[in-house]
Amino acid sequence: LEKKGADAIILDIMLPGMDGFQVLRKIRENSAIPVIMLTARGEVTDRIVGLELGADDYLSKPFEPRELLARIQSILRRTHSSAAIVENVHFKGLKIDKNKQEVLLYDKPIFLSTTEFEALLLFVEHAGETLDREFLVENLRGISWQSY
Repeated sequence: LEKKGADAIILDIMLPGMDGFQVLRKIRENSAIPVIMLTARGEVTDRIVGLELGADDYLSKPFEPRELLARIQSILRRTHSSAAIVENVHFKGLKIDKNKQEVLLYDKPIFLSTTEFEALLLFVEHAGETLDREFLVENLRGISWQSY
């Protein structure tokens, strides 16, 4: 999820192993991605807990698919319009446009591969921090990596 990203998450409360509320807590530890709770548990207390934990919306089963689609579209309209405002990163002479994946150095374009762009962005977003190999591999390749 961190590497590939998603526009929104539809989450059920009743999951094997870990309930949806726990999953939502984990998501909210490091992400503001929109989450719609879609579940058979429609009690008022469940809806309140879901919303208090950070769900953007809560829909009980049975549901009308068109209503779910309308709720998703509404959330995406809000999040994409506000996200577009902050998708530029500035660092010293660099201007990085995350939406267009373009980099300017003192207003001159720099042509980078996707991996190079992602690496540059990662370094700029973590400027002044020491990044270990595992962090880099996980964030650039999206895989968990262990050294032996």
